[in-house]
Amino acid sequence: MDRVSVELIALSFQALLTGLIALVYVWLWREQRRAYFAAWAGAWAVFALRLGFISAFVATRRDVWLFAHQAATGITALLLLWAALSFARGMRWRRRYLWLAVAAVAWGYVAIFVIHDMRLAGLSSSVALATVTLWTGVVFWRHRRSRDSVGATVLAWTFALWGLHHLDYPLLRPLGSGILFGVFADILFIVAATIGTLVLVLGDGRRALEARSHQLEQLTALLLRAQEEERRRIARELHDEAGQILTAVKIELDLDGRKEAGEMVGRALAQVRNLSNLLRPTALDLGLGPALKSLADDFARRTRIETALLCTPLPPMADDLQVTIYRVTQEALTNVARHSGAHHVDVLVEAGDRQVRLVVQDDGRGASADPVPNLGLLGIRERVTALGGTVTMDGRSGHGFRVEAVIPMGAAA
Repeated sequence: MDRVSVELIALSFQALLTGLIALVYVWLWREQRRAYFAAWAGAWAVFALRLGFISAFVATRRDVWLFAHQAATGITALLLLWAALSFARGMRWRRRYLWLAVAAVAWGYVAIFVIHDMRLAGLSSSVALATVTLWTGVVFWRHRRSRDSVGATVLAWTFALWGLHHLDYPLLRPLGSGILFGVFADILFIVAATIGTLVLVLGDGRRALEARSHQLEQLTALLLRAQEEERRRIARELHDEAGQILTAVKIELDLDGRKEAGEMVGRALAQVRNLSNLLRPTALDLGLGPALKSLADDFARRTRIETALLCTPLPPMADDLQVTIYRVTQEALTNVARHSGAHHVDVLVEAGDRQVRLVVQDDGRGASADPVPNLGLLGIRERVTALGGTVTMDGRSGHGFRVEAVIPMGAAA
């Protein structure tokens, strides 16, 4: 096999690899609709065409293919630079940028068909491509300094070395010679640029997801706090307004001897008080321990499920932490009453030096190892994680259901 055939095979392999990389970026663009993915896809597609043009020139030595290669080189460099600027700086496309591509194509035509100096064309193309490639490396280096990104570091070094490599065209590969060396080096740079780009994009996506998760956690904490404030307001209105009015009506009815009507108002008054206590238990104002004791006693009375509460001495806690422990216990007991079919439930609340541990364990039917979460269990998880805690739920069939929450002692929403 002669040298030309070997070079054509090498160029074809490089073109195939570059085309596959272009398809990867097309897929990324279709998934995320980001302009820089489309720019990268276009850059690698034109780069693959550029390799086809130089292959045709090596095989035929016709100037038209050299001109096409020259034009594709300039367009590739501009697309790579545009993709870098679009990603790092959020630059938007403007129609006037098309004049740069027109200028690159026009210069290729002048150099090949007007001046008829292929060395000048190759030198100008190499300098332009090297300049733009080095500029792309600078863009990623600045992005790396602002984001401390591994992908940006890889891209900065890749494009810097690739830019220097472009300068060897007029020195080592004039008029198509030394192609095997260039193909090998270009493949390495293309693969490195692709890996760096994917690492960069995935890293930025991970950071954006973390920021979004942090925002959602903050929003959840604010919503929970607002919910508690609204519950407290409604409970106060029920107790102070509706409760007092019903009490006055009951007194009037009792004084008039209308006992049956008085009893009906008394039942309505008891329901209002129960609802007020459910929204914001008054015992919680006396401390978490008394509130949990009242909650357990009321739960046992209403459901006839034997309830054992073990609450170790608790140190002073932030109001948000107390409310969270109370609400998690309340929701866990509600879950026991609705779904477990249990006859006994244990509630343990203990405080260490740095954290509070809450365990609610029943002797009911349990559930699957990975139960389908209901709104109550999701609410428990949201409340605990909003304070930086962890939740474990275990419900093996026939072994009851267990909810364990561990919350940092200094947590506050």
